[in-house]
Amino acid sequence: MNRTTLSLIAGVAALAAVTGFAALDTPDAAGAGSAKAAARLPVERTTLVCPSPSSSDIADTSYTSFTPVTQGTDGDGKAQLRSADEESPTTGDDKGKDDGKKDDKKKATKPVLEPKEPGKPVTGDTSGGDAPALIGTAEGRFAPGWTMQQTTEVAAGTGRGLLGVDCTAPDTEFWFPGASTAADRSDYVHLTNPDDSAAVVDIELYGKDGAVKSAVAEGITVAPHSSEPVLLSTLADAPQEDLTLHVSVRSGRVGAAVQALDDKLGGDWLAAAADPADSLVLPGIPKDATSVRLIAFTPADADTDLKVRLASPSGLITPAGHDTVHVKGGMTTAVDLGDLTRGEAGSLVLTQSSPSVPVVAALRVTRGKGGKQETAFIPATGPVAARATSADNSEKGSTLSLTAPTATAQVKVTASAGSEGGTAVTKTYTIKAGTTQDIAPPVPSGLKGTYALTVEHLSGGPVYGARTLTATEEGIPGFTVQTLPDDRGTVSVPHADEDVSVLQGS
Repeated sequence: MNRTTLSLIAGVAALAAVTGFAALDTPDAAGAGSAKAAARLPVERTTLVCPSPSSSDIADTSYTSFTPVTQGTDGDGKAQLRSADEESPTTGDDKGKDDGKKDDKKKATKPVLEPKEPGKPVTGDTSGGDAPALIGTAEGRFAPGWTMQQTTEVAAGTGRGLLGVDCTAPDTEFWFPGASTAADRSDYVHLTNPDDSAAVVDIELYGKDGAVKSAVAEGITVAPHSSEPVLLSTLADAPQEDLTLHVSVRSGRVGAAVQALDDKLGGDWLAAAADPADSLVLPGIPKDATSVRLIAFTPADADTDLKVRLASPSGLITPAGHDTVHVKGGMTTAVDLGDLTRGEAGSLVLTQSSPSVPVVAALRVTRGKGGKQETAFIPATGPVAARATSADNSEKGSTLSLTAPTATAQVKVTASAGSEGGTAVTKTYTIKAGTTQDIAPPVPSGLKGTYALTVEHLSGGPVYGARTLTATEEGIPGFTVQTLPDDRGTVSVPHADEDVSVLQGS
């Protein structure tokens, strides 16, 4: 046995000791040693943040928490939603520790929400303009697909109407096409830090002429367990009607959402758009929309032409006079599409010819006329890869909109048990290629309280979805739209196996 062979055996033995493999198998002729398909396992921990809902003294806010039942989870776990400025609950490793220093943090009080079991929503509410931002953590069986909805009604004043937002997972980058610093708008970006260390954030604004210069938009510090609302008009020298806001985090992570408040047209939350891509889908335009405005932006240096199509109940159509929209590199483009849906359900589909550039986009949608108008936003979103959930639905006033832009697809929609009673029901729907279907959602039998809708992709092409809530008060058609991206309740875990080839020389 020569020195090279002995060295190889020693190396293999060392590798087996480090990795914990007790034996090495020789691959057979059929390739038994090749990598196996990755398994999909439920996530074990989920963090969500909810922005401070309103500064209005007459605001009424409801919170709804829901976790769909997920196979493969054990019976352990918990979920809690707490005020952002509270001290985190003590962990097992911290019990009994005392460093001799005075603890000046606020002690944790009773959670705002604490779900008891997956498959059943739990709700809470608050009133007034001093409600704090909230931070929530779900573990174990409560983590996969955990969804939090924050819905606020404001009867009068700037931004009056129905404002809704899905509480978001913290991240390091966000795009918000559709923001504004116009004279009649008061737009705030809410930055919420759920972690124990400070986050440092940069904000960039892009208007019709490119980047907006600002001396105060860089290096914004968000303290641990806190939320920082930033008024966008303080970051720009001159007002602009249509802007794209880019939030990037230098250190740490934050949750981000834009509260867009209009003096005359109501207001809503603008959620982050899907990451820049060469094709986009913006689902769930209400069939009674009186005005639709498209805001698009590319961070690339090159210009592009977006092909605009509407996925209607009968198929893909090209809006009259708006077959393409030219977007200049580094500049925000806004186009009024008018009465786009003409009384039918619709979703906007944006594509490009080759070569393409990455684009972000959102819609500002208006319902009503004259002094009784209300607005909401629909950002581009990702498909329902496996499952998506929408909380805070009632027996009336909820519409589920699903579109399959490229190929026919089948989905399963489950209406959960009610927060105060009721039995879950499930229905299956087929969405034809190129169409949008508005669905009056199934309602739990014996419903009491609110319920959640879970959409599961069964077969066929990609499906995109959105949920609309409506609540008319004093003749004003209040509404809010939340898109339904995949809940990312499972993660791909590669199958680990021994591979002696890594020891072979070239």
